[in-house]
This record gives sequence, C-alpha cells and structure tokens, in this order.
Amino acid sequence: MQGNVLRIFPTPHQEVPLKGLYLGEDIPSENEKLGRPFVYANFITSLDGRIAVPNPKAGRLTVPEQIANDRDWRLFQELAAQADILITSGRYLRNYIEGTSQEILQAFDDPNYADLLDWRKEHGMAALPDLAVISGSLDFPAPDPKLWGDRSIIIFTSSRANSDRIRMVENEIGEVFIAGEESVRGNLMIEGLAQKGYRSIYNTTGPKVLHFLLADGIVDRLYLTFAHRVLGGDPYLSIVDGPLLEMPVDFRLRSAYLDSHSFDGAGQLITSYERLRK
Repeated sequence: MQGNVLRIFPTPHQEVPLKGLYLGEDIPSENEKLGRPFVYANFITSLDGRIAVPNPKAGRLTVPEQIANDRDWRLFQELAAQADILITSGRYLRNYIEGTSQEILQAFDDPNYADLLDWRKEHGMAALPDLAVISGSLDFPAPDPKLWGDRSIIIFTSSRANSDRIRMVENEIGEVFIAGEESVRGNLMIEGLAQKGYRSIYNTTGPKVLHFLLADGIVDRLYLTFAHRVLGGDPYLSIVDGPLLEMPVDFRLRSAYLDSHSFDGAGQLITSYERLRK
C-alpha cells in the first residue's frame, strides 16, 4: 500500500505508513485491561454523514461507491484481523451460505491481505474469526457441512424465535443464544460471548446494531474514516439508526491521520475515538 499518511493527533506530526497503521494497536490485548471483551466498530462516511445509499443492483442500501476505496478497505481488514469474533447479520449469513457474499476477512482470497494471516498466527489466533450472527427469523438455507471448517458460528436471537427453527439451526449451523425478549439486547449478547472466552469483538454490521450496542454502553472504540466528499441523496443513513439515545455516549478523540492520496487529492481523515467511561 503506497503513500504514507500524516499523523495530526496526537502530536508530534509525523508521516507514517498506511499499511500496518491499525495492526500496531494489538486490539486483543485490550481485553486484559478491561477484564471483559473489547468491542469496537468501524465506518466510512461522507462529509455529510452518509454511510450508505440505495444500490439498485443489490436492491438495498450499500456503502457508496463514491467513497469506498482500497486504502480504507485495508484498514477495515486490519481491524477484522484482530477480532476473535465478528458481529454480523442474518442477511450476511444467508448470502454466505448461498455463496453470494465474500469472506469478511479476505486474507485467504486476496494476496494483498495475506500478511494478516501471519499476524493472526503470530498472536495465537485461529486463521479466521468466528461469527456472531444476529437474526430474528433464523431463516437460513441448509449449508454445506464443510463450509465452516473449525470456525464457530453463534446465532443470537430473541425469545420470539420459533422453537423448531432454533433446533434446525443448532443442528445445521451452530449454537443459538437467546439474548432478549422482543429483540436482541447488546449487553446480553456480549455477556454470552464473554462466557465463551472471546476477547476482541468487531461489529461489522450496520447502524441499527451499533445503536443497541451504544444504548447498552458496550462500544469501547469507534474507528471512523471521513471521505472528503459531499454526496447528498435520500434516504439519509448515518452511523447510528434508532431512537434518541436515553443518554448521549461520549467519545474522546484518540488518533487522527490525514490521507491525502485518495479521491484525486481531496483525501480522507482517518480517526479513532475512545469511549469515556463514567
């Protein structure tokens, strides 16, 4: 990955390589400081706050192609490489089983990220993170028995889930964990993962899941890339989607890097924020 980024916070200002920028943080070790799993999330957003726009081909909202870029994707991969388990959606798991979704951590599929396999091996981690899947319907096709390999799949649902579907999913895919009455609760989900010994939990889903994780006070760090472009358009979707939080969640700027090599020189700002614990 060519082209350095300029560290503007914390000082002193310094040019540093983009590749390896987040690997140096050793996120799994944060668990030791907290005594519980470390939960983190990542988004790329336009200057006007848009993280997704309608995609006619996909038939749903997706990351705008106007701001998606290989340099930010490298950082996404570095964050995924440090996760014991990835939070994802029922939609993703259905598409994954059907072969229409790519692996989230692309270290096997793309030689540009092969170094991330070495990083995981050096840190005593499995080749791929496990998956924590949030699903209300539990509507999944039967997978190929060889699909998972040694990876664990844990499905989180609510008490409203159909008992027959629960048994089917547990027989064919993985453990089903009830984490709420009407819908999945973030604190119950993270408690369940903590009991299973997970240290680093990366939320790769969208703003609805981030909302209930924030509402339960269990997001420790946000990684945000601000693409220096204004997009406009409807509907408007930002990093959090849901009702007004009962209490605002405060974050403190932890790092900021200027990447001037993207978008024909317009650039992007690469930032991270630590939640203030009260």
